[in-house]
Amino acid sequence: MKPAARFQRKMKSLPQRPFRKIAIVGNFLPRQCGIAAFTSDLAESLSENDGALQVDVVAMSDDPLTSYPCRVRLQIPAEDYAAYRPAAEFLNHGDYEVVSVQHEYGIFGGESGEYLLTILRSIRAPIVTTLHTVVDDPSPSMRRVTSELLALSDRVVVMSAQAAGILAAEYGLRPSAVDLIPHGVPDLSQGSIWNIKEDLKITGPMLLTFGLLSPDKGIQYAIEALPAILKEIPEAVYVILGATHPQVRASAGEAYRQSLTELAESLGVSGSIRFVDQFVSQPELVSALSAADVYITPYLNPKQITSGTLAYAVGAGKAVVSTPYLYAQELLANERGSLVPFRDAAALATAVIEQVSGLSDESPAWKNEEHKSDMAWSKVARLYADSFSRAAKQRASGTQQLSSSSAPIFLDIGLPPLSSRGIVAMSDDTGLYQHAFHSIPDRSHGYCVDDNARGLIFTVQLEELGEANEEIFALQKCFLSFVHNSFNPDNGRFRNFMSFDRRWLEPMGSEDSHGRTMWALGVVAGRTASSAMRRAAVDLFHLGRPALAEMGSPQTWAYAALGADEFLTSDPMNAAALALRTEMTGRLMAARFKVRSPGWHWFEDVVSYANGRMSQALIRAGQWQKDHMMLDAGLASLEWLMDHQTAPEGHFRPIGSNGFWRRDHSKAIFDQQPVEAWASLSACISAANATGDLSWMRRAENTFQWFQGKNDLGLPLFDPETGGCCDGLHQDRVNANQGAESCLSYLCALAELKAEQARPAVAKSTTSTL
Repeated sequence: MKPAARFQRKMKSLPQRPFRKIAIVGNFLPRQCGIAAFTSDLAESLSENDGALQVDVVAMSDDPLTSYPCRVRLQIPAEDYAAYRPAAEFLNHGDYEVVSVQHEYGIFGGESGEYLLTILRSIRAPIVTTLHTVVDDPSPSMRRVTSELLALSDRVVVMSAQAAGILAAEYGLRPSAVDLIPHGVPDLSQGSIWNIKEDLKITGPMLLTFGLLSPDKGIQYAIEALPAILKEIPEAVYVILGATHPQVRASAGEAYRQSLTELAESLGVSGSIRFVDQFVSQPELVSALSAADVYITPYLNPKQITSGTLAYAVGAGKAVVSTPYLYAQELLANERGSLVPFRDAAALATAVIEQVSGLSDESPAWKNEEHKSDMAWSKVARLYADSFSRAAKQRASGTQQLSSSSAPIFLDIGLPPLSSRGIVAMSDDTGLYQHAFHSIPDRSHGYCVDDNARGLIFTVQLEELGEANEEIFALQKCFLSFVHNSFNPDNGRFRNFMSFDRRWLEPMGSEDSHGRTMWALGVVAGRTASSAMRRAAVDLFHLGRPALAEMGSPQTWAYAALGADEFLTSDPMNAAALALRTEMTGRLMAARFKVRSPGWHWFEDVVSYANGRMSQALIRAGQWQKDHMMLDAGLASLEWLMDHQTAPEGHFRPIGSNGFWRRDHSKAIFDQQPVEAWASLSACISAANATGDLSWMRRAENTFQWFQGKNDLGLPLFDPETGGCCDGLHQDRVNANQGAESCLSYLCALAELKAEQARPAVAKSTTSTL
């Protein structure tokens, strides 16, 4: 799935600094919010810090008509779940060396912003997450999302020591995994472009609050303090600079601003207040800060852990009066400002008067030049570059786990080495031999498209894992050539069986062999790095697609849906593939609805072979289409199947091929086939990725151990000497032959697990991400 091993080797060969190409995920200007401004400043500062660095942005969008700068390469409508998967593919195909996530729960879709995890679970590059909100008493959904977010991240950036402490206490985050980087502030020495005092007719001290207006800003208490302030400083003017927060405006209009206006009128201080109802540019903001005498942040949330507006004011060296929320306590320590109780207008008035009175002091305590220089964006950008380098180094060395807790990791079983020598031995310049006598190719049975399709999937897995060499790439081309030659243009079908003397033995293969071939072509089209192979696979995929309309096998529908899903990995808006997936999964849903009954939660009246693929097709399509009903159907059918494929002793026991399992009949126990174990394991991994439920990964691990001897006979099917896998488990012995289907089932299952294990360790919850 993920070419983590290849990426790790790549990162080892790269200089850790500087990078050449990074991506930032978050809000971006001109969207009106503080994180958008922060992300824009960060991107610009990183570029200025290293002129050769390409900084691209994936922006969360709340308006499809917003015109973003060219740095924004992709927009994601925040609540459109289906848009998140293409974003992951964009980041993967873009070969970004680091992904910087600017996180706040409200800017991403889903409960507590959980849709973001869809991107992070899939991307290959190291992840550095900046947390703009850290909560010490998170809701269950916040805790779940944050736990996985931290586990998926290689490093975490916070802007206060208190935030780092909360992460250690609440989530067991290692202090060594956290980088404390201050909120950046612009160059406040630049010339003023806006004479705000002149424009607003201010001749005395200017008091300032800026930022997007919302009730939690507590501005009403600053207005209530004005009568006392004006009694001592009659010429003072309070400027409230900023538009109403878009989310507040969308839900309540301008009710809060109107309430402030009415409060000022009732107190008789309207003439000493200036409302500037606009979202100001950074140069305008710098001008306003330069002109201000005292900055006021009367915020009401005591747990607020960052504030860009307060950072700007401190960076400007301004006198500050603030309520003691967490960030203010830390930033205004050492007498860099005055802290007043929450909702206390009298205390606020006293502090403002004292600060204005101290403006003539040549060395006021709140001025701290060293602190100001630490917050300059030029220095902050260098600190971020250092964090990115640490993340890349950790990923390359495999030490990226952040949590110090004892929570179970995503995948923790020991896996054997991945060897391709068994498949190389089973291949010639025509393709893969179908059967074997022990581990020796049995030429009398020739070749089949089924196994060459599976071989294609395996070569792509090796490619992604960084395990492909020239021999494997040659086999990949050979297998695809076999598939191409199998296509019969007279009927639009793939033939299946070819004799050793290269004669096709039929005009067309079975429906399932056609579907399986389409699945493999989708994998190549969606995941190979070779553009030449991709183009050939795309053309063959479209040639084989029309014939699927007449096919009636649920297994075929599942393979075709999985193939379409893979195809969409590299071309997420391809209309033909989208229509195919919709059609095939729709048929599976209809079949299940028709056949299902109490005690029989399946798609047919028989549970036969490669059963998990039908559930997997619904799980994957349901996840990416945000179709809860489809996802639930896939999960429910897979849970039913796995329950019936688990022996009382707890080990995996696939449905036997000697009779299968027909409704109202007993299950066949033997012969147990490797292809069943691979299909079940694959489906469980898909379920784990769709839901975040650790138990599905445990089932995948348990299923793989069937190959290693955790089965009814206690005998391993994997042969370490040959690198192959035995053909099945009989009632009294292991089938000693090592045919292509069995070997590839084992190898593909192992490759899937290795890809999952190579991802950052993830402590999973038991709650669905949908």
